[in-house]
Amino acid sequence: MAKLSVSQIRELAKKIVQESPGGIRYSDLIRRILSEHPETPQHTVRGSVWDLHTYYPDLIQKPTRGLFVWVQNADQPLPISESKLLKEEDFYAPFAEWLKNDLDEVSVAIPLGRAGLQRKWGTPDVVGVYKPLASDRIKFSPEIVSAEIKVDPREPVVAFGQAVAYRLFSSKSYVVMPETLRPDDYGRLEALCMLFGIGLVLFKPDVKDPHFAVRVRAQRFSPDMFYVNEFAERLFQLDPGAFNQLFG
Repeated sequence: MAKLSVSQIRELAKKIVQESPGGIRYSDLIRRILSEHPETPQHTVRGSVWDLHTYYPDLIQKPTRGLFVWVQNADQPLPISESKLLKEEDFYAPFAEWLKNDLDEVSVAIPLGRAGLQRKWGTPDVVGVYKPLASDRIKFSPEIVSAEIKVDPREPVVAFGQAVAYRLFSSKSYVVMPETLRPDDYGRLEALCMLFGIGLVLFKPDVKDPHFAVRVRAQRFSPDMFYVNEFAERLFQLDPGAFNQLFG
C-alpha cells in the first residue's frame, strides 16, 4: 500500500476521533494510524496529527493535554451500566491486599469505609500503616496511608476531594477509580494528583479480577499530629481490634 499523504492522515485521524467515545489520546491515535498504514513514516503521522484540533476546530476539541474529543461527544459520559451493579465495599479488601502485597506501601492494611467513624471526610475506604518491624535496627514513626475508592466513573472530583482531606492525618493518600473514567476526566484527575501529591490508581470494574494499576505514586507528607491522634482515638473507640491490628 502507498503511504498516506498529510491530508489523508488528517482525514483518517478525524474519522478515528469521531468513532472514539470519550475521545482518544494522541499516542493511541498515532499507533492506530500506523497499525493500519505501516508504510507511512511515523514522523509524518506525528507531524500531521499533533495539532488536529486546529484544523477541525468545529469538530474536534482538545479538553486536556494529549486528548482529542469529537465535539458532539464531548459531554456524553461513557457507559456506566456495569458500575451501577457494583458496590464500593466489594473492592475494599482486594485493594487493601494489593496495597500491602503488590504496591508494598504498608505493613498492614484493612477495609474501613463502612466502619462508621461518623466523619465523612475522615473515614478512608482503606487504611494502612507502614511501621517498623521487630528486626529493623533503626526504628521510625508509623505512617498512615489512606485510600478513597469509587466505582462510579462520574465521581472523580468527590474522590479527589476526600483523598486530599485524608492528608490531614495520612502520610500518603490515594484516589482509586475505575478505568471506565472518561479520558478527559482522567487527564484532569491525573494532573491534580501530580500537583497535590495524591496517588492515583485505576482498576477494572471486575470484583474477581480488579487488576489495580498505579498511575501516579503518592508523595509522602507530614500530617498534622492533632488529626492523626484524633483519627486514632476515634478508631480505637469504635473498633479496638482494628486499631491494634494497624498500630499494635
